[in-house]
Amino acid sequence: MDTLLYLVARALVAAIQCLPLRLVARLGRCLGGLAYHLDARHRRVVLDNLTRCFGNEKSAAEIAGLARENFRRIGENYASAIKTSSMSAAQLQPHVEFAGIDRLPAKVGAAPLRNVVVAIGHFGNFELYARFGDVRPDYQCATTYRGLNQPALNRLMQALRGTSGCLYFERRADGPLLRAAMNQGGVILGLLADQSSVGLNGPFLGQNCNTGLAPAVLALRYEADLYSAICYRVALAQWRVELGPVISTHENGHPRPSADIMREVNLALEAAVRRDPANWFWVHRRWKV
Repeated sequence: MDTLLYLVARALVAAIQCLPLRLVARLGRCLGGLAYHLDARHRRVVLDNLTRCFGNEKSAAEIAGLARENFRRIGENYASAIKTSSMSAAQLQPHVEFAGIDRLPAKVGAAPLRNVVVAIGHFGNFELYARFGDVRPDYQCATTYRGLNQPALNRLMQALRGTSGCLYFERRADGPLLRAAMNQGGVILGLLADQSSVGLNGPFLGQNCNTGLAPAVLALRYEADLYSAICYRVALAQWRVELGPVISTHENGHPRPSADIMREVNLALEAAVRRDPANWFWVHRRWKV
């Protein structure tokens, strides 16, 4: 059964990757729109989240419109991610712009490059974060992930991601490998920071929720510069990945508390949500009440 699942999923991926990117994006939007009508459970989650955050600013009709567009965007992003995972840097170049990339430290003398930690979120085609190496090949991109419960799908997912050149470390099993990579220097480590996790309890979009401390903790541990990055949808099959200003991890020569650092990360992610609300992954229950 596991092998059959892998073969069926692999055939679907191959079919998608044979199509032009813009067509894939359009098909994804259509499937996302269909899911909005068929998936009542996740539709309810999106509407609840949007109402919680924007109920005092937007009408019920506006919130419903945002929810429909959010489903279309999710379909577009997932379908596009399958296609873009097979595209070379030259093929992607007309579709993706990396902004703020000059903020990353440059190599100085014989010393190794500083490590960089980037707090990222489920914005746009978020698999494109792994392509920072296309524009800064002097760095090694890396990130962490949690393996899927289905071995076949997990194997396929990692095969797709492996084409980017990014290193993927399974959170529960690959801690020593991650430490070894970070100790070598010159790593851009992307860490998702927009899901509910134990650490900081504080406001996000006007509502209290839990935020993990991993970006702050690892930036301090490895003396890495810390940034946020957002993938914005500019148009159909067009994205702009923006690297934000450096987030200070020290004050008066001393490490700042991780919770204080993550409050700044939350503010950066919150600003991105407000800039384009449909661009975020609202189907996740960020607020557990």
